[in-house]
Amino acid sequence: MSTFWSDTVRYLLSTDDDHDPLYPLTTNDFIGFTCATLGLMVAAGGGVGGGGILVPIYILVMGFSPKHAIPLSNVTVFGGAVANTILNSIKRHPLADRPLVDWDLILVMEPLTIAGALIGAFLNKVLPEQLLVLMLVALLSFTANSTLRKAIQMFQLESKVLRDDEQYRTTTTTTTTTTTTTTTTTTTTTTTTTTTTTTTTTKESELTTLAKREETSGGTPRSSLVEHMELQDGEVPGDGGELLTTVSLAAAEAAAAAGQEDELTQMLNEERDAPMANILLLVTMFVVVLFVNIMKGGGAFPSPLGIRCGSNSFWVANVIMLAWIFAISFLARSYLIRRYEIKRRVHYHYVEGDIQWNPRATLIYPTICCLAGFFAGMFGIGGGIVKGPLMLAMGVHPAVSSATSACMILFTSFTATTSFVVFGLLVWDYAYVCLIIGFLATLVGQIGLSYLMTKFQRNSLIAFSIGGVVLLSALLMTIQSLVSMAESSHHHAGGICGKAD
Repeated sequence: MSTFWSDTVRYLLSTDDDHDPLYPLTTNDFIGFTCATLGLMVAAGGGVGGGGILVPIYILVMGFSPKHAIPLSNVTVFGGAVANTILNSIKRHPLADRPLVDWDLILVMEPLTIAGALIGAFLNKVLPEQLLVLMLVALLSFTANSTLRKAIQMFQLESKVLRDDEQYRTTTTTTTTTTTTTTTTTTTTTTTTTTTTTTTTTKESELTTLAKREETSGGTPRSSLVEHMELQDGEVPGDGGELLTTVSLAAAEAAAAAGQEDELTQMLNEERDAPMANILLLVTMFVVVLFVNIMKGGGAFPSPLGIRCGSNSFWVANVIMLAWIFAISFLARSYLIRRYEIKRRVHYHYVEGDIQWNPRATLIYPTICCLAGFFAGMFGIGGGIVKGPLMLAMGVHPAVSSATSACMILFTSFTATTSFVVFGLLVWDYAYVCLIIGFLATLVGQIGLSYLMTKFQRNSLIAFSIGGVVLLSALLMTIQSLVSMAESSHHHAGGICGKAD
């Protein structure tokens, strides 16, 4: 154990890229913190973290080495994730009586995203930097393009709905005024009262009338006529063995319907609160992955158990970690399929943006999430910058996508930050400031975006936030990578168990 810590300290002290202390603040510090704050405020609404913006800022503007910039970015994102989670925990789904965060979605996405990230991280150590830069720019550009296109489509659809709604209100008001003027000819006061009442209830009355027509045409009266068509003259419904059998079947169906209704009510009551069992399962998964990852060590840091990188024990630890993640994913899939079968049996009503977790969906979407995590791990970017656009592409409601992505970032950023603390890679005086900036900037950005969404009635602002952050990340990370390659002309991959130059 003493060898582990002495080797780690020797590695840290051997670096020649130490940064100046926080105080006194330099001009670059002011500019860097300002840019980071603005970037976080934009990223707050989309719930994508903003790591793709922060890392280039900390490297290019504030002069940190990548070894220190990435941990500081993680701490900043963690502060923002805490603020997002606090705000989102009290919010409700816009279309249903349940929390805004979709824990079923997290249960599907997070395990295999981590598995993909672990595999991608190995390729990150093997592939040359030039190839990684080209692939990263291509991925982020494609993601930004698709997300912004979807945001524009959502904006256009919202504009059409708002125009139709305004036209409807104008038409209703005009019709109401004309009707009131024609029918009321006695008292001015009565005319005013009637106009007000009719204007506010016309739409509701029309919807109620349509509902009653549907009930009349498709409900009891029609079924009664069909049931009585075969009765002979003088027979009474309920006479005879066949009719008694029919009544018995009807009673059985009614009892079954009552049972389904009770089951549906129980499910809806369960959905009103966050599923603590699912949360505990996710927390347990993260703790085990973090523990195994630290114990096995890596190329830059020796294992506290004496496991050498590249040895049989090293690969066994990695296989155990992946097996544990896949086991959690299998349990999650079984749970969601059982829930889907129950929902189908009780005629559960899905709202816009809900995903039906049938056997096919529980295979396709986790596979896509594994690929997303693979790219995130291979390019060293946060998972939120990939998972946010992915959830929008899956058709998830923008508000749910933002809150769910932010909650997942809380798990991943906490895990990564803990690793950086253990390995001593945090510049502590800057870390405290970054944590506070992340929390406050995200808090202000989230509240501001919520205000704008309420005022203008546009959920597309979330999609624009995600697309803008991804596009800006593509630009900044491209610049940072090009500068890094220019300064290290002899850079080469160090291999899985080596350090890149």
